[in-house]
Amino acid sequence: MPGSTPHILLVEDTPDLALWLGTALRQAGLAVSFARDGHEALDQLAAGHGIDAVLLDLQLPGLDGLSVLQRLRERGDTVPVLVLTARASVPDRVLGLNLGADDYLPKPFDLSELEARLQALLRRPGRSRNTRLRLGPLEMDRDTGQVSVFDQPLALTPREAAALRVLLEQARQTVSKDELHRAVFAGEAVELEAVEVLIHRLRKKLESAPVPPAQAGLPAVHTIRGLGYMLMPPAEPGP
Repeated sequence: MPGSTPHILLVEDTPDLALWLGTALRQAGLAVSFARDGHEALDQLAAGHGIDAVLLDLQLPGLDGLSVLQRLRERGDTVPVLVLTARASVPDRVLGLNLGADDYLPKPFDLSELEARLQALLRRPGRSRNTRLRLGPLEMDRDTGQVSVFDQPLALTPREAAALRVLLEQARQTVSKDELHRAVFAGEAVELEAVEVLIHRLRKKLESAPVPPAQAGLPAVHTIRGLGYMLMPPAEPGP
């Protein structure tokens, strides 16, 4: 797939299946984020989300997949959606397609077929690719690398921006120190500890960025001891 790494949102409430699919898609060279229910999916698909395609299960807790799809299209979001479901009847498929699904793959399915259909969606002519990564008020233009917070530029070094890009592409997920080292230093003879220094500098810049009154703040880089780092959205303001 040409250009920067495509970012996939996998909406699946079965942990084992989500883990299996997520691992396979990452091995295929994709960045993958996860949502466990319909409400979480819509939160991650807020304006400026930067998701390139959605793998959407229909049978979700709280808000089902068809409702997610309908709300997504009602607000004008044209992100490609590949529906995954055990509901393989013709009426269900027609309903999903009428609500705006781009493709439909019944369970169980072959992984190679899923990857082929997903790549076809990502390459489909006429689809405008999302060029912005976003988590709360923090945004990055994937083409230019420019970063802003509350619509104001945030000055980062190229290496800081490269690290932030990886963390944004996998927001709310643990990113290992090794993965960050590979993404930022690309084979340079640099010790792994350099990642700690880089994350420390990035964290300080995020913490020192101005926050408008009544706003919750900025996303924060959390250290997950023994595993790596996780970029989390700002905490909701208290009552």
